[in-house]
Amino acid sequence: MDAKTKALVSHLFVIGWIIALIVNSNKKEELASYYIRQNLGFIIVWLGLTILRVLPVVGPAVWAVGSILLFVGWLMSFIWSIQGEMRPVPWLGDKFQAWFRGF
Repeated sequence: MDAKTKALVSHLFVIGWIIALIVNSNKKEELASYYIRQNLGFIIVWLGLTILRVLPVVGPAVWAVGSILLFVGWLMSFIWSIQGEMRPVPWLGDKFQAWFRGF
């Protein structure tokens, strides 16, 4: 699997991310590692939003707005990975790269 394919597979939710992580562990490629880190951040933010959803009144509102923003960021990341570009998503992309440097 080439780097671009690994980057695309990492966008396929948790299962795709795990597959990309395993395949990339044998022969690390910079593009694939970049999007594996990016998508780990998306997964963690999504889990946080899901937990916040149970809060009364504000939970569903925070979840709805956060989910829309997360989807837009994920879509931007997906398009950039198709193009083979390593561009961080706004606000959190650079932080994801720093926090998950080991992946």
